[in-house]
Amino acid sequence: MIKKLIVLTGLVSSTLFAQVKTDVEVPYISYEIKMGKGFDAVNANCLMCHSFGYIINQGPQSRKFWDEKINKMIVHFKAPIEKEAHETVLNYLYKHYGNGKLK
Repeated sequence: MIKKLIVLTGLVSSTLFAQVKTDVEVPYISYEIKMGKGFDAVNANCLMCHSFGYIINQGPQSRKFWDEKINKMIVHFKAPIEKEAHETVLNYLYKHYGNGKLK
């Protein structure tokens, strides 16, 4: 048991001493944020928990999809989105990131 613990500790701690001889560059991903009516509500209610990339990565979706996504955030993740803000966010998402379909 002691030997396993020593080997495991050695393996885990060995990564702490890894060295890179060149500069490490983290890629920057620019998300196209479409400004418009309702963006303030998205900024206040959605972006406090996740990046705008989460929205864009959903791809163009139906109005029903966006409505269900907002409801999921409210019900399952306890997002404090008021009913009025829900409609504003829904209208914004559907207008700018919708696919033109209601369902």
